[in-house]
This record gives sequence, structure tokens and C-alpha cells, in this order.
Amino acid sequence: MSMDLSEFLDVFLEECFEGLEVMESGLLNLDAGTDLEEINTIFRAAHSIKGGSAAFGFEHISGFTHVMETLLDELRNGSRQVDKETVDLLLASVDLLKEMVEGLADDQAPKEQRVAELQTALENALKTDSPVTGDGTAGDQSSLPEETPEVSTWQIRFAPGPDLYREGDDPLRIFQALAELGELSVTTDSGQLPSLDEMDPTTCYLQWEATLKGKISEEQIHEAFSWVETSSHLEIHPLDSAPAPTPTATVAPPDPAPSPTGEKKPVAAVRETKTSRESSSIRVSIEKVDLLINLVGELVITQSMLNQVGASLVQQGGPASEALLTGLAQLERNTRELQENMLQIRMLPISVAFNRFPRLVRDLCNKMGKKVDLVLTGEQTEVDKTVLEKIGDPLVHLVRNSLDHGLETPEARKAAGKPEQGRLELSAQHESGNIVIRISDDGAGLNRKKILEKALENGLVSDKEELSGERIDNLIFQPGFSTADKVSDLSGRGVGMDVVKRNINDLGGTVSIHSQEGQGSTVVIRLPLTLAILDGQLAAVGEDTYILPLISIVESLQIRQENLQRLAGATELYRFRDEYIPIIRLNELLGNAGGTDDLEQGLLVVVEAEGQHVGLFVDRLLGQQQVVIKSLETNFQQLDGVSGATILGDGRVALILDIPGLIHLFHMKSNPPAALAAAS
Repeated sequence: MSMDLSEFLDVFLEECFEGLEVMESGLLNLDAGTDLEEINTIFRAAHSIKGGSAAFGFEHISGFTHVMETLLDELRNGSRQVDKETVDLLLASVDLLKEMVEGLADDQAPKEQRVAELQTALENALKTDSPVTGDGTAGDQSSLPEETPEVSTWQIRFAPGPDLYREGDDPLRIFQALAELGELSVTTDSGQLPSLDEMDPTTCYLQWEATLKGKISEEQIHEAFSWVETSSHLEIHPLDSAPAPTPTATVAPPDPAPSPTGEKKPVAAVRETKTSRESSSIRVSIEKVDLLINLVGELVITQSMLNQVGASLVQQGGPASEALLTGLAQLERNTRELQENMLQIRMLPISVAFNRFPRLVRDLCNKMGKKVDLVLTGEQTEVDKTVLEKIGDPLVHLVRNSLDHGLETPEARKAAGKPEQGRLELSAQHESGNIVIRISDDGAGLNRKKILEKALENGLVSDKEELSGERIDNLIFQPGFSTADKVSDLSGRGVGMDVVKRNINDLGGTVSIHSQEGQGSTVVIRLPLTLAILDGQLAAVGEDTYILPLISIVESLQIRQENLQRLAGATELYRFRDEYIPIIRLNELLGNAGGTDDLEQGLLVVVEAEGQHVGLFVDRLLGQQQVVIKSLETNFQQLDGVSGATILGDGRVALILDIPGLIHLFHMKSNPPAALAAAS
């Protein structure tokens, strides 16, 4: 029977990354003060990574982690003081350890010189005395009593679960670790062994009892069993109070049953606590989940078709009409519930994206000499995995921009009558079926005068235009726009905010900024909860039906002649509240046959994108519907102004319109030279 170790390696890598996140988060929390439980959590994560990497033979990782673990052990036993220098060193070590683990997947390792330099720094830190006195301050280590366990004898009973070997655990390594602690003798209980014809070579039937003597604490013994303790029965007693041992055959040295292949079994990292051998969760590849969601999407379309057919049959009458309607209603309820539950499988808390920012803010503040209090709220708000993966980089851009341009130095804040420490808040919440993310700071705000000057200089706006304060603020999202006085490694090249806007638009979302000079700024991002389905408004244009994303619609209205205005070049404007917005005739822009040309006979759908309003002229609205998005790029080329397609209940294909793309296409067709100048 062959064993595929790649499966164990994948699990090991995933658990390594989880452990590294725990370590980084815990180290950042230590900045606020020493917390023994936090240090223990960090230590356990490092211990798990060290043990797992040693089991797979990754000695460069286990050796490096061992030095980190030693330093952490001094922090948790109180012989070393927690200070900023130690936390910085450990954070740098976590970064390097992350590179090492990533290198296992793509067969690339960090430079040996860098590893050696950081390991030397850790070893030098261990040589530097930093003891702690009784009042928690650094003191003379010679004045501290040495906390060495007294010589003791421990009785240990270890009854692993039947899946010990299948999970990649090797009891021999556990006993080897115990033997390093003191004098060890082990007996094997083979009373559970079945007959040979009933034996499964991948199942563990053995149990062990051991006696361990030496200057050993109970915690050290638990650490040796940390890989398997949550999935096994373990008893540890001082010998004088231990229960009478079960008669067994003596085995020396310990010789647990070999794996089916005769090879040493890899040890998996620490698993989540579970009360039984039945796991409460399973690992499923995202490809399988996506396949199921696509099939459910097809089911929704089929159900919608059946509804239309059923409605037609019911109109014809007949004894089965009522039963048909009842069955179709039940099918619709079950299909919708199935779809919603399938989409929930892809949902993850946005904390997955937020977790990177405490470290990012800390490092940038140290680099820029600023003091910032980072506040995260709504971290458990759930969002689709694909949205979560693609929103990460835009959020990083926005946070860096806020730290660099928005929040002032302590001196500048003090001069402005503000607290020296600035405030940066990231929040997420569900609003009207969408997820809304806000990045707020109490910094200097946007300098609208400077923004307008740059926009005029770059030809982004005309000096004849009257722009609202909000429209000026949102000019920072234009390609190549930057007000930075000098180029730095943080910002100043004008390649950040336009990338933010483009990436968010690609997700079917919108981004805008609201600022008040001297008081701060807030960036608001609105995103769909999932990219698999869309809440849309059906609109008829000529002979075709289009889907308009509800997230972009502001209002629908009938056109009144007195609010119309035509400019030179046939551009039509409509007075909407306190501004004039351009009218986009979809039948002309998209080349539809038929449809009305009389503005007063159709409807104007006011939409918002890229900080501006436009009116889409359509023949009529057909109702709202949740549609399953189908990509066109797989079989067709990308169409300007179209983000995808869907299949309606009657079997027809309807295009889903991309509002930002439509606006861009409209400007290109109505004023090509100006549009090209703005784009450049």
C-alpha cells in the first residue's frame, strides 16, 4: 500500500500559515503590554511549526524556529522582559519564516546570508541578559531564584485514536522526545490487536504506558504529546498517585507499530480541539465548491423556465393546474434555499483581509515617525472568497495613502490642536444586500484647491466647469493623478488610486471619497456580497433586454421637457436635482434595433459610477430579478460596457451592463479627442 505524502505536506503548509498568522497577531498585541497567555499562544504556534517541519525533514525551518522558540520560552517563563526591540526581532523572524514556508511550495528559499544574519541576531539576543525582577522591571539575573523542577517520576498512559497513522503521526517520535527529557521506560499494550485476517494495516490498535524520571515538569510532557493530545486519551500522574499500571509486555526501546509502507510517518501540526474522532469540518477544494455553485445556478435558470411554462399551462386551465402551481412554488423555495446555502459556503469573514493591517500600520508608522491608533470593526462581516481575494490590494493602497497623505506627524497634529496620536478606522458591514467598507482617518483631509490645480494642469477638467466639492475630491481616482510633492516608496507616482478604482469596478462595486479639510477623510467602497449572482433591474431597449446592476441605480424617472438642455455637439443634458447629467441613449450606444427615440416616451435610469451621475435612456423597466452571472470572455471577446450575461426565465440571453464601462464608451464616442486626452 503506497502513501501519498503530498497530501500531508499540503495540510502541514496550511497549518504553518495559520500558525504564522497567530504568531504575528500575538506579537503585535504584545506592543500594548505583556500578556502571559498571548506569549503562550505564540510559543505553541512556533512549537507546532518546529515539530512539523522536523517531521518532514525541513531542518532549515526547524532549526531557525528552534532559536525563536528559545527566545519565546524566556519571555513566557519571565526571565526576559518584553520590549520593542525583542518584538521587532521576532516579527522580522516571522517574516523570514513565512518566506521559508512559501519556498517549500514553489521550491524557492530565502538567501542563506539573510537567514544566517537573522539567526545570528536571535542568538545574540539570547546571549544578552534581560532578566525581570519581581516588580516586572529588568534586574540582575543572579538575584532571581532558579526555577528548576525537582527530580520526579511520572507515570504516563497514552491511548491514541485509531487514525493515528492515517493522520501522519508517529508515536516513536513522541517517545524519542520524552527520552530527551529524562530516564524513560515504555511498555506496550497490544490487547486491542485483532486477528490477522481482520487487521487493517492503517489502523492503530496499540496503547502505551511509560515511566519517566528526571527534573521534568508536567507541561514539558504535554508538549511532547501536543501533536496528538486532542485526538487521543492521555493520562499523566506523579508516580506516587498514579493508578496501577495494566500488565503489559515490556518493550525497550519503544517500538510502535510501523506504518504500512515501513517508512517514518510525518507528524501533522497541532489540530483544532475536538471531543471525538469525528471531525466537525472537512477541507474541500474551491474548484469543487465552484462547480456545485455553477450547477445550482443552472438549476435556478431551469426552475425559472419551468415557472414560465407552468404559468402558461395554468392559463389554459385543467384539473392539474393548482397542483402544478403548488409544486412549482415548492421547487422555487427549495432552489432558492439551496442557492443561498451554497453561496454561504464561499463566504469568509473580512477579518481575513483586515488581519494584515495591524502589522502594516505598525511598520509604516515606525518608518514615517507617526503615531496612529488602528481600529477594526465589523471583522466578522462575511463576503465571497473571490471578492475577498481581490479587495486586499485596493485596501492596502487606501491604508498606505491615508497614512502617508492623510494622517499628520505628531508635531503637526499638536500644532493643529489635535492629539498626537491619529486614528485610522477600517469598518465593514452589510447594507441593502451589499458589503460596505469604510476607511476613515482624522487627518488633514484633502486639499481641494491643490487637487483642482493639478486637474486643470493635467487637462482632466475644464476651467469652465463648475465642480462640487465631492466631485473635486473624487478626481484623485483619475489615472496618473497625484498631488505628492516628491516621489517616495510609499506614494507619489500616481499609480495607486486609479488602480483602486479599476479593481473595485471590476468587482462590480463603486468607490468614493468624502473629505473635510483639517478634519479627515472617509473612503467608501460598496461591493456585491458575491460575484456568482447579481441583483439586477431588467430594462427593455428596442428588441433586447438588459440587466442593470441595482447597486449602481440611484433613481428612475420620467423625463420632463423643461429639464432638458442640449449643448453644441448634440450632447443632451438633464437637470437632476442640483446638477446637469448627460443622457446616454442605450439604443444608439449599443446599436439596438427598434425602440423609441422620443425622450418623453421612455424612462431615464439615473446611475452613479466613478463619482458622477449619468442618465440611461431605456424604453421601459421590466422588474427586478436576481440573476446568475455567466462570463462572456470564455467563448467571446470582451465587450465594452458589458460585464457578463445571464439566461432569463424564457430562455433568452440578456447582457449585464457594466456602468463604468458604459460611461467610458459614451465619452469615447461623443468626444474622442477629449476622452483620449483624459485617458492619457
